[in-house]
Amino acid sequence: MDIRKLQRAIVDGLEDVKAQHILVLHTEALSALFERVIIASGTSNRQTKALAASVRETVKARGMPVLSTEGEENGEWIIVDCGAAVAHIMQPSIREYYRLEEIWGGKKVTLKTQGAAATKAAPATKAAPAQKPAPAKKAAPAKRAAPPKRAAPAGPATPARKASVGRAAPAGKAAPARKTAPAKKPAAARRSGPPR
Repeated sequence: MDIRKLQRAIVDGLEDVKAQHILVLHTEALSALFERVIIASGTSNRQTKALAASVRETVKARGMPVLSTEGEENGEWIIVDCGAAVAHIMQPSIREYYRLEEIWGGKKVTLKTQGAAATKAAPATKAAPAQKPAPAKKAAPAKRAAPPKRAAPAGPATPARKASVGRAAPAGKAAPARKTAPAKKPAAARRSGPPR
């Protein structure tokens, strides 16, 4: 099997679904298991799953085997094993955390794109410099609490009640009568029964 045809099939499958930051690494000197590691990013679980499906379909359509696929359940990091080449399809946060480029970064392989000649980059002599962590952001000022609400004044009608009482009734209907509490009986009248 020609490794260049296999890596081209994998990259074409990735490009069909708009993979981001595609990187092909020559790993023959680092591992006897495979010759190429292809790393790509997808922006969401749905896109990473679609990228893996596209790689499988493209490789099979060109008559090459796909041995297995791992990680499709959650879609954050999917590995498509094609024998001599392995595709790692990851979300950007997972890719940044694991940094496979540093582990497998022996030689970068540059693929030809529409009319450009295929070239291979020189072997990396030292690891990529570690990125400096972003400076810590200052905490946002605490939000001011809303002023406490004032209790409604005690009385027969508050402004909100007055507004509802003053509405006009629809044509042909009388406004509903307002219910009032019954008058209280004097204390002497409340006692019923024989005196003690």
